[in-house]
Amino acid sequence: MRVNQLHSWPTSTAEAEAIQERLRLHVELTGPSAFTSVAGLDVHYHGEDDVAAAVVVLSTTAATGDDLVVLEQVVVRGKARFPYVPGLFAFRELPALVEALERLTVTPDLLVCDGYGLAHPRGFGLACHLGVLTGLPAIGVGKTHFVGTHDAPDPARGAWTPIELDGSTVGRALRTQSNVKPVYVSQGHRITLDTACAEVLRLSPYHRLPEPIRKADHLARHGDNR
Repeated sequence: MRVNQLHSWPTSTAEAEAIQERLRLHVELTGPSAFTSVAGLDVHYHGEDDVAAAVVVLSTTAATGDDLVVLEQVVVRGKARFPYVPGLFAFRELPALVEALERLTVTPDLLVCDGYGLAHPRGFGLACHLGVLTGLPAIGVGKTHFVGTHDAPDPARGAWTPIELDGSTVGRALRTQSNVKPVYVSQGHRITLDTACAEVLRLSPYHRLPEPIRKADHLARHGDNR
């Protein structure tokens, strides 16, 4: 699939922040509400700077997301090209993720990223960045709370509370399974927050994390393309 080269890879914090400030103007917060194929994206570190970036594309034609079929999967191994800087973590992972996406022979309808979208200090997390580069709808699903404030959602599956940052709603703490920790859902690109949460629930029939991310995590940790 095609990924647009909208910038070169930065070599300094100032350059990376400038890229985020420029590209966040391209984020769209409306888009389609139905998707038949979804890509999960995750990166695992095998040592301090050795990364494995995985993309797993699933067919999601079943109404509940319960019967997910792997259409294609790619894993790319490489070196992180950017130091760890809070708020700029995406630049450590983007080069390998972009290479993995470019190796796909199918183009998914939706990207579900292990990370954040609008719930980010500059409103431009990994999911926003990947959405703008690909032009695809994208969702960020964080395992831990990153920015903003929120109340604890009720314990039932589907319960949520807004994540507020500087007077704006930037995501939701969403309970994907009853009596388990919530995940932190934020829009990345070309999707509403309601649709993003509905998709995360649909893609999480049994576990806390959506199946596309779970499968990408397993591939990044253990798998190859065979």
